[in-house]
Amino acid sequence: MRVTIARLGEEVILMKGRRHSPEQIVRKLREADRLLAEGADIDGVCRHLEVSVQTYQRWRAQFKAMRPEDVVRLKALEKENARLKRIVGEQALDIDMLRGCPGETSDPGAAAQGSGAPARPFPGLGAEGVPADEPASLLAAIPPAVGA
Repeated sequence: MRVTIARLGEEVILMKGRRHSPEQIVRKLREADRLLAEGADIDGVCRHLEVSVQTYQRWRAQFKAMRPEDVVRLKALEKENARLKRIVGEQALDIDMLRGCPGETSDPGAAAQGSGAPARPFPGLGAEGVPADEPASLLAAIPPAVGA
């Protein structure tokens, strides 16, 4: 598709975005090397390959002198690495789950020895801001009903 930019008056070719497999990229890079060795300019090579110059340069930096077999092996290793990372993550979650909360312990007699009362976030205050030294009944801690 060709588009003319009115302000500059030059024609620009918009290329359709598509995904290429690593094997296709290596093949296109080899073809680009062949065309460049024959004396073609980089813009003509990129037009022939149907990619932008920026994409060509990114591919060249990423894949350098890889052969198609190397790319297949690289992708297999990346897939295996992702699988192993997922397994390690799951194991870390399992370990955290087995450790439990910081207040819990795996010793069954330790729960009976401890006070069992949760720590207060504000020392000196009981439930609902009542000073801890004053006894408070459950009814005193409940707010009055609206409209009663």
